Amino acid sequence: MDLACFDYELPPSAIAQAPPATRDAARLLRIDRRTGRLHDHRFVDLPALLRPGDCVVVNESRVIPARVLAHDVVADRAVELLFVEPTVDGRRWRALVRPGRRCRAGAELVTAAPPPVRLRVVAVENDGVRVIERLDGGTVADLLETHGLPPLPPYIERHAKPDPEDRARYQTIYARTPGSVAAPTAGLHFTPAIVDALRVRGIDIHALTLHVGPATFRPLRAADVDAHALPPERVTISADVAAAVNAARVEGRRVVAVGTTTTRALEGCTGADGRLEPRVGGVDLYIRPGHRFRAVDALLTNFHLPRSSLLVLVAAFAGLDLVLEAYRHALAAGYRFYSYGDATLIE
Repeated sequence: MDLACFDYELPPSAIAQAPPATRDAARLLRIDRRTGRLHDHRFVDLPALLRPGDCVVVNESRVIPARVLAHDVVADRAVELLFVEPTVDGRRWRALVRPGRRCRAGAELVTAAPPPVRLRVVAVENDGVRVIERLDGGTVADLLETHGLPPLPPYIERHAKPDPEDRARYQTIYARTPGSVAAPTAGLHFTPAIVDALRVRGIDIHALTLHVGPATFRPLRAADVDAHALPPERVTISADVAAAVNAARVEGRRVVAVGTTTTRALEGCTGADGRLEPRVGGVDLYIRPGHRFRAVDALLTNFHLPRSSLLVLVAAFAGLDLVLEAYRHALAAGYRFYSYGDATLIE
């Protein structure tokens, strides 16, 4: 398919620049795939909208304070580092550097915020990612705790200088395992009260881990949607969670994925026989129109960027025409878009 099919007009005023006053104050647009009808709700309505017996699966990955502001000593210029993941030995980390064209192997950097910490670029990989080491004997993980900032997306105007509030609000309440450089944003709307209400209604909640990398949110570049590929992201699905999802499907209960990351994890680890397999490893599944969904029956997600792999995934699940119609409705009705914005429930 032509990438231009996945474009739509979005006025900047529709992009949420801050979270709602409370997590569950977000709006919720329910999209009925069978009838094509759209229904306006609030997120607090979610427990009543789901069915008793539904199996809800969330992504418990925790966002790390991955953005570090620094100074390139040799080039004498400011740079921004986005630490993505540790290398195998854990001593060095892979990171994106911006601007990175002149940040070659051997370059020395020093953090902009005190106390100053010296870093060195050890290598430049084929995809332009830099391998970074810390020179004072400390760990990069500790550096992120002392100097790291929440990795807000660039369409949030204060992304270079996040508010103190962002450390808590750009994180789900059930986040556990550190490793993501972007939040699984569909889960940002959940509160303890919502979780309790779901369980009272007889709805199971299970957690997997998929650490979100930067490629998930990058715009697609190839004109042909099928020409795109996604690099692997780290996933953990326990035997207990796989058994719970498989039992739901055998019993005819719906599997409700909270977020596109959860969807990719579930679909990427489900075999042709429809059984979800436990996994500790990687998932590189790129879901696009024509994909046969074997694990997910309903999807809770936010509104996504034009020309993104996330919008392509949602279109694969609901149909491109219906998704674009829903987005037009949302814009006309004043919904807020992207990470801190409102949600959709696609059934």
